[in-house]
Amino acid sequence: MKLSKTTADKSFQYSWLLKQIWPYIKPYSFRIILGFLVAIPLGLLEGVTAIALKPYMDYVVGGKLLEFTVFGHQVSLNSNQMAWLIPIAVVLFAALQGVLRYLSGYISTWSSQKITNDIKFELFERLVYMHPKFFDENESGIIYSRYLYDPQIASNGIVDQIKTITTSLFGAIGLVAVMLYSSWRLAIIGVIVLVVAFVPAALIRKRIKKASNRNMVISGNLTTNIYETYSGNKVMAAYGLQERQNKYFREQTIEAFKVNISLYKRSGWMSPLMYMIASLGIATVLGYGTFLIRNDIMTAGAFASFVTSLLLLYKPVKTLGNTLTNVQNLFVAMSRVFELFELTPEIKDAEKPLELSEVRDGVSFENVTFEYEENTPVLKNLNLRVPKNETLAIVGNSGGGKSTLVNLLPRFYDVKEGAVKIDGKDIREISLSSLRKNISMVFQDNFLYTGTIRENIMMGNYQASEAELNQAVKAAHLEDFLSELPDGLDTWLGERGTTLSGGQRQRVAIARALLRNAPIVILDEATSALDNESEAIVQKAMDNLMQNRTVFIIAHRLSTIKNANRIAVINNGELVELGSHDELMNIPDGQYKALYDMQFKNQE
Repeated sequence: MKLSKTTADKSFQYSWLLKQIWPYIKPYSFRIILGFLVAIPLGLLEGVTAIALKPYMDYVVGGKLLEFTVFGHQVSLNSNQMAWLIPIAVVLFAALQGVLRYLSGYISTWSSQKITNDIKFELFERLVYMHPKFFDENESGIIYSRYLYDPQIASNGIVDQIKTITTSLFGAIGLVAVMLYSSWRLAIIGVIVLVVAFVPAALIRKRIKKASNRNMVISGNLTTNIYETYSGNKVMAAYGLQERQNKYFREQTIEAFKVNISLYKRSGWMSPLMYMIASLGIATVLGYGTFLIRNDIMTAGAFASFVTSLLLLYKPVKTLGNTLTNVQNLFVAMSRVFELFELTPEIKDAEKPLELSEVRDGVSFENVTFEYEENTPVLKNLNLRVPKNETLAIVGNSGGGKSTLVNLLPRFYDVKEGAVKIDGKDIREISLSSLRKNISMVFQDNFLYTGTIRENIMMGNYQASEAELNQAVKAAHLEDFLSELPDGLDTWLGERGTTLSGGQRQRVAIARALLRNAPIVILDEATSALDNESEAIVQKAMDNLMQNRTVFIIAHRLSTIKNANRIAVINNGELVELGSHDELMNIPDGQYKALYDMQFKNQE
């Protein structure tokens, strides 16, 4: 699947989204519910200031005496007492509101981060088990955006946004209650304003989805550009590509600007329209309220309380409008996240996989056909058998299918037709873990992880003893090199091991393969990028790795294939010649002989 071609079709299928997110919300449902319960009084307290204005205007400004009964006792408060009590009560309620706001924020932040982490954990676990073709098809920036950025938007925002909606909704309910208490006639106008103000938010869903998807692609492209600028900095400097990278970055950034401006042109009218609706509502209230006061239908205090409630009501209404827009963005991100959960690796275990404990007979490729692109075969009906402990060198023209052939053995890809077998068993029937435990690979550009040299070698076998580790180091001819380092095996490597030379990285990779002690070894052009001096010592390490194992060597240098038991010549996806060096050299007009005369003769 091309992740850049996301559609997020289920962005507004709310029942589907809830069903998908619920397993991640459920473990923290108690805290989330508690957060919502805290948000309810937090919202209701928004109306305290408004409702306090009525007694303040009627009893403090108007000078009336407040009389009421408490447990059968008559209590009366004059205007001076009310002038102190009302402000103190407002301050106490504000303090309570502050405490509730902190608790609500802490609970929602904690819950959101937990949900985000759980989604990220599961997504990343799925990512590391995806098949190589998935990584071939998708750029690093898009993968980063989809697997890290989208979950952050989707899950980190959902609790907080719903909490904000809850607070704003109950704030609106509390203020509407104050309005009803002050004047039910004016309250009808206020509620109509509230309902109409929400209409614009429902009209921009599709526009938000389209812009959000496009921004995701642009963000991924920008991330890829930064990654390539970092990883390819030497090529960039050597070939003067700085302006190319700058141009690409500017183009993507300008495109993101255009997408956001386009969205604003289509949705930016929502807030001004809400202002206009609210202003019309307030104007109507002022006119009708004046009429009610002049006809003694309501007091000035009740009107002041109502107008304050109406003005305060606009804040939660505006918050709800903006929050609904944010929630729709969130739904788009959620839809993209759960699209990822529907992806499954193309390379996976059979229902009841076999376990491969050892290699007794050898490896065979039977009528193998393979293609990366539809109807463009890379390997064509290829047959090849490699007995146990034989070393097979694979040579041929560039792009002829050599690396593809060996990549089928650990099931980086699956054949389109035919079968790859070990001891007569189709490798698709063998569990991936046991299959790959029986294969060691050394590539042309071996990847070393950030960490120590020890950690990188131990990746071959985490259960290996210190004696086994030291033996692998010795066999890989790393001892002299390590002795020159102050921290030896515990020397810290930078990203990708770039602090080591090419030959040193290869020997670390060979030590890792030696520690794995697998019966099958694949050497994919392991010395092609090395100078003669580095190649000589790496070749010695490879010779140790190849002892008593079934070995596949892909090489462009004679030194790495001259000791092979047999040589397979693969051109244009077909096995054209097979035999020892002497046998192939005796074939008149043979392809290996031609290759030797052109490429290997001078080396010899």
